[in-house]
Amino acid sequence: MNFSILAPGSIARKMAEAVTGLSDEYKIVCHSVASRNIEKAQSFADEWGFKKAYGSYEEMVNDPEVELVYVASPHSLHFEHAKLCLEHGKHVLVEKPFTVNAAQAQELIDLAKQKGLLLVEAIWTRFMPSRTLISEIVNNQTVGKPISLTANLGYYLQDKERLLEPSLAGGALLDVGVYPINFAVMVFGMDISRVESSAVMSDKGVDESNSVTLYFRGGGMAVLHSTMMTPTDRGGIIYCEDGYIEVQNINNCEGIRIYNREHELIDEINVPEQINGYEYEVLSCRRALLAGQTECEEMPLAETYKVMKLLDEIRGQWGMKYPME
Repeated sequence: MNFSILAPGSIARKMAEAVTGLSDEYKIVCHSVASRNIEKAQSFADEWGFKKAYGSYEEMVNDPEVELVYVASPHSLHFEHAKLCLEHGKHVLVEKPFTVNAAQAQELIDLAKQKGLLLVEAIWTRFMPSRTLISEIVNNQTVGKPISLTANLGYYLQDKERLLEPSLAGGALLDVGVYPINFAVMVFGMDISRVESSAVMSDKGVDESNSVTLYFRGGGMAVLHSTMMTPTDRGGIIYCEDGYIEVQNINNCEGIRIYNREHELIDEINVPEQINGYEYEVLSCRRALLAGQTECEEMPLAETYKVMKLLDEIRGQWGMKYPME
């Protein structure tokens, strides 16, 4: 599989590290990288061993050898760049958030289905082995039925222009808030009956910190927090009838602890070693393509769309609208 990167920024470096670290048995070729600046593309290609460098995105998507493109541009450009790739017959792995809003997401989904191409949101926590481990504990009701959960994620990101500017679809929700939300729906599903949220807004009109509470028709409740103003402990706790499950770092699970009703540690689960965590998205895409599938089972497009709808609803409660909407 010929793997290409569109927009070689900081997150693309992490993806390049993961792909180059995969063993030869997977037959994933670091094929090409495209930037609006040929020098930047060439430097990235040289550093990570990509065969080709392009000074425009159009050049790369017109290369018939390109198969799967990882879109790593800023949030505000995901729709434009993913659409460009799909229109040129390329399979696409789009960095999260999938798009700015649900309308853009639906257009991409419709286009991919029309062309019979693979389209996947690259939210890495969905693909990691830790997700399976957590789901098994929950589904086996190791400490009973889940009742509620809490999750948070925050980093100091005030120096990142892409998060400060409305024109770049900035704010904490779309960048880090998607992880607590995905953590919640991985446990309780997408049958949400009510959403309550609030945010601290910046002078430019994007959320600096937010709080989201989701109520599920099955009776579950998730209390979530994300921020771009400060680091948080990144923890997630799933409270169940007979105890609780503690997940260390919901953004890249470092360990799982299970406690009983008396707060006694009854089990501790280590997660498998990894290159850096990004490799699982690519391996899932490879499996899907080999099987002739146009979606990855870890992140179905229907769920990507529902999460985007939820993000729209939350932003609507704040009156937060981007210039491109």
